Amino acid sequence: MDDISAKNIISLYQRHADIWDKLRKNQGYEKAWLDRFLALIPSEGRILDIGCGAGKPIAEYFIERHFSVTGVDSSEPMISICRERFPEQHWQVADMRSLSLNEKFDGLIAWDSFFHLTRDDQRAMFAIFEKHAKPDAALMFTSGPGNGEAIGTFEGEDLYHASLAPEEYRALFDEHGFREVKMVAEDPTCAGHTIWLAQFKG
Repeated sequence: MDDISAKNIISLYQRHADIWDKLRKNQGYEKAWLDRFLALIPSEGRILDIGCGAGKPIAEYFIERHFSVTGVDSSEPMISICRERFPEQHWQVADMRSLSLNEKFDGLIAWDSFFHLTRDDQRAMFAIFEKHAKPDAALMFTSGPGNGEAIGTFEGEDLYHASLAPEEYRALFDEHGFREVKMVAEDPTCAGHTIWLAQFKG
């Protein structure tokens, strides 16, 4: 598969941040999964949004429900939008692959961001999830339905996606102290997303 498209993800979202923000409307299909995620988190808990984009609709949903959000994204223009939109929260330009905040959170989410990493980088992310998770912390991310890579398009440019096999995600959960709570492949109630929800045993 095209290594160049994988390396260009950060640049793509930097250059097209405003367009992405306008397109990424709150369509509501995520709500049931966001509620499952929040059900595992203490009231007013702290959430780490990994690959937060411009903060809508995911971070906004949490903020409206009185959770504290720390959002990280590799796109500086996206983080600038977040800081203007939600100045009371914490926003940081950072590459998730090298994330080290010296903080632990009640919930970690990587919705439609984690799957832009190569498969090797996805494997390495589980140590980062573990490092930032409090005991009993919720973890939720989206992936593909099976092992492989795929190239979509955004603004006429290649948009890289990758996924591990479900059994490998489960092995990584075990290795890093997480237990699977719920997984649905290509959920028809969530625009065909494949979603993983887990909890850190800590």
